[in-house]
Amino acid sequence: MKRQFKKLLLILPVLFLCFQASLLYSCNSWSEGSPAESNALYLPLNDSDYPYAGLPRLVIETEDFRQVRNKETKVPAYLQIYNEKEPASQIYDLTIKGRGNSSFVMTKYGYKIKFAEKNPLLGMSKDKEWDLVSNFRDKSMLRNYVTYQLAGILGDDYYPKCKFVELYLNREYLGIFLLVEHVKVSKKRVNISKSDSSFLFEKTSATSTDGTMFTSSLGYIFKFCQPKEPDAYSQELLKNHVNDFENFLRSKDIYNLDLIGDWIDIEDFIRYYWIQEFTKNVDGHRRSIFITWEKNGDVNSPLEMGPVWDFDLGYGNSRDEKSIPEGWLIRKYGWDRFLFKNKDYEALVKDFWKKNRPSFVATLDSIEAMSKKLEKASENEFKRWPVLGNDTDWPFMEKFDSYKESVDALKYWIEQRIQWIDESL
Repeated sequence: MKRQFKKLLLILPVLFLCFQASLLYSCNSWSEGSPAESNALYLPLNDSDYPYAGLPRLVIETEDFRQVRNKETKVPAYLQIYNEKEPASQIYDLTIKGRGNSSFVMTKYGYKIKFAEKNPLLGMSKDKEWDLVSNFRDKSMLRNYVTYQLAGILGDDYYPKCKFVELYLNREYLGIFLLVEHVKVSKKRVNISKSDSSFLFEKTSATSTDGTMFTSSLGYIFKFCQPKEPDAYSQELLKNHVNDFENFLRSKDIYNLDLIGDWIDIEDFIRYYWIQEFTKNVDGHRRSIFITWEKNGDVNSPLEMGPVWDFDLGYGNSRDEKSIPEGWLIRKYGWDRFLFKNKDYEALVKDFWKKNRPSFVATLDSIEAMSKKLEKASENEFKRWPVLGNDTDWPFMEKFDSYKESVDALKYWIEQRIQWIDESL
């Protein structure tokens, strides 16, 4: 009897470990159902190949491990945030789909996620909709981030808040992404009313296929963002107003600054202009350009630019000859080419640079500080996507021997750009 009792004592720990392993597996494996159905405590994370590097980790698994292959299909999924050693959030229900225009056809593409309920992510305001931007063509991964911060420093009413994260999708490491607030109308984002005469719209390109669009009298293509599905009245109201504004731009009234102020928020337009011109953003005059306008009864609010968006082709990161630090870009295109005919308007543009120059210079400090926070994670990024030395295939511009070298190249371009602007005003 004593021998049997001793054997039982030896076996009990083994049985307990087996029970723990079985319980852990049931918590981690839910391919047959949702985490809620299996009472899962956390989504599995294997970071043995890509260890913790100081950034939050987003762990996403789709139902039945379905692939995310297009921008239309919303795939049901679950998300959990991890810190270094353990989950830092509950498991959230959401949908995920692809996002981006030219960026979507890259090897590392972006995603749009939408939660079932509003959630505050990583200290940002509560909402359902977020974008995961890949920054694949930007080897510094900093162009979008520092520009959004610049917009806030310069006084934009709203600029997209964002955080760097590392993404695991269906148990595969996908690299560093910028988790960004999706541009939309809401109290914490683009704060305008939701009505059939209140608009958030985007200047886009012919390659865009989603949403309701119209072509203006100058041949520019605009897409409705709010309302998303405008009725005939809303479509005509906005199109007619944009066309009336473009007719004004082509008239002799453009030489009267007070009349310009009846159509646009001049300070807002100038701030937006300088963000695009300073970065010499190749997309800054042709697409990803957001604008707001409201009509309240018989009163037309001024057109306002923003929020700023999409700077992966800025700061010299393009094969386009326009990407060198020297030369004006934005003022030669779009609505700006008409506004700059007015010398009083141009004088205000010059004054804005002189007043706010320290804020533009401060982007160098922002780049230095954030690049240090990304340095360790960049080892994971370029292990997963070994593209630092690629300068021959689209979408890459320059090759670098290290992440630091890509950051130094960005800083040098900005220094040259500031010097050229100072000498040219």
